[in-house]
Amino acid sequence: MDPKDVQSINLASILKEPGTKSAEGQIEGRVGPEAGGIPLAEPADWRVTVTHMGGEFWLSGEIHGEAVMECRRCLKPTRVPIHAYFQHLLAYQPGVEGVKLVEEPEEVYYFGEPELDLSGFLYQAFALEMPLTTVCHEDCAGLCPVCGADLNETDCGHVRELKKTTPFVALEGLLKELS
Repeated sequence: MDPKDVQSINLASILKEPGTKSAEGQIEGRVGPEAGGIPLAEPADWRVTVTHMGGEFWLSGEIHGEAVMECRRCLKPTRVPIHAYFQHLLAYQPGVEGVKLVEEPEEVYYFGEPELDLSGFLYQAFALEMPLTTVCHEDCAGLCPVCGADLNETDCGHVRELKKTTPFVALEGLLKELS
């Protein structure tokens, strides 16, 4: 396995005394779990720094890449640039399995092994930065509501027929009169 594919950082050197540790790498294919993760157009680059501040750890990082989403109008795969930054407070507690979030009295992530798995932090930051929808280009015509044809590539004629029968045709004439 290529070390750049591993999404973790070993904090053994800073567990007992203050210090800083950094790591970086790339994620290929998908950010997040294999089933249901976010598909990538190309590898996403990530970088993190963990600082031990006497009892607590401060995790700060970033992830940059291009997600692949469907255009909301024509459903074509569309590249969406994502630049996400994150910061979290961590605490080392031997015996804790994985990374556990405790929200009271403040939001702290507990970890129990020197090897800190970053995949959840990277996925969360990337996913929260994504837009809800996207379009392949601003003047995308979308799909025909009758036959499903891509109106960017062909004119099936259905849209013209629908415009003639819609109740809003009368408003179109009013709009012309007002302008």
